[in-house]
Amino acid sequence: MKINSTKNSLLTGTLLLTTAGILSRIIGFFYRIFLSRTIGAEGLGIYQLIFPVMGICFSLTSAGIQTSISRFVSMEIGNRNPKGARTYLYVGLLISLALSLLTGGLLWKNAEFIAGTLLKEARCAPLLKIIAYSYVPCCIHACINGYYYGMKKAAIPALSQLAEQLVRVGSVYLIFVIAQSSGREISIAMAAWGITLGELAGMLISVSFIGLEPASGNLYFTAKNLLAMALPLTANRIVINLLSSYENIMIPDSLRSFGYTSTEALGVFGILTGMALPIIMFPGVITNSVSVMLLPMISEAQAKKKQELIKRAVRRTIESCLILGFLCTLGFLFTGRFIGNYVFKNSLAGTFILTLSWICPFTYLSSTLTSILHGLGYPGTTFALNLIGCVIRIIFVLFVIPEVGIKGYLYALLFAQIAVSLLSIYILYRNTWKKQNSAAL
Repeated sequence: MKINSTKNSLLTGTLLLTTAGILSRIIGFFYRIFLSRTIGAEGLGIYQLIFPVMGICFSLTSAGIQTSISRFVSMEIGNRNPKGARTYLYVGLLISLALSLLTGGLLWKNAEFIAGTLLKEARCAPLLKIIAYSYVPCCIHACINGYYYGMKKAAIPALSQLAEQLVRVGSVYLIFVIAQSSGREISIAMAAWGITLGELAGMLISVSFIGLEPASGNLYFTAKNLLAMALPLTANRIVINLLSSYENIMIPDSLRSFGYTSTEALGVFGILTGMALPIIMFPGVITNSVSVMLLPMISEAQAKKKQELIKRAVRRTIESCLILGFLCTLGFLFTGRFIGNYVFKNSLAGTFILTLSWICPFTYLSSTLTSILHGLGYPGTTFALNLIGCVIRIIFVLFVIPEVGIKGYLYALLFAQIAVSLLSIYILYRNTWKKQNSAAL
């Protein structure tokens, strides 16, 4: 009966998150088309440069704490202690809020330095100042989402995700209409305001449902447990995001070494990261939803020593992700040029989609297997795997792109995802099937 309940929670949560994710991705799909035709490929490239900084700040303020809240809440619920679960939410929220205020203030104050010296693009400074306001609302709804994921209740996170995307896109379109009607220049800053307003909307939805319920438990013990998991997770994510940021910053630089002008390099970078990659990642909304729901399920199964449930989850995850991935590869091979030529009106985007289609099975697989490893309590292992992927991509960026152009980065993505996926499968095999067989002997 409990196994059926677990299956139903996983399926219901996955369905809700997938539905919200698909709707968000569809909205985002048209949003990307709108941006590409409004601010152009170069503007899209400049806009994409701020995302590594956003990733680092999110890792520092919310990501590790959200995952930790989800894991410990699921364990407390498994032990039938809902007040203890609330304590993890409140303590995690206070820690995340303090970090968000500090991070947002530092980002706003040092925006010019980060844009000019680190991103090598001074036009990013106003965008960084705008997104500095987004981290407080972002951390609040991230922590609340983590709580609901741990409860295996995905409706509120799904609703906040959809609200965030609707407000993001709607506010940008409204700013565009106002600017156009008043004869003002269309600025890239409108897209940054969309991010901040979207985070605010997500926060308001989350807060309106969470309510104030009693909590009980030792605050010191709760904080210690949260930080024990969140600190290595946060450190891992920061390191990975720093490497990813370096990777993204160096792509335009390496393209210039290949022979592109600065405008051409930013344009190609914008087409790749703002048009082709979002299309390739679109079906990943399904695996992302599964990943979010798998983490608390695996944590609870491990706490109750249900090894067979873990093994079944790993096996079905691998089978499902490979089937989905290969179907998507075939789909993109047939439709890639059409999407590039007629949707984005950019033939290079179509070429990128065709080449990137081969990474689908491995990209979708690695994201879900990473979630299972987190649920089993292996943050160090996932860090090592992500580090391997980053190092492979950076080597290609530094040494292959200057020789063969942007094709070098497409190959880098493929090789990195294959390596991470195969290593994840091996590690899970060693820590589930092999370990259990050894114990049986």
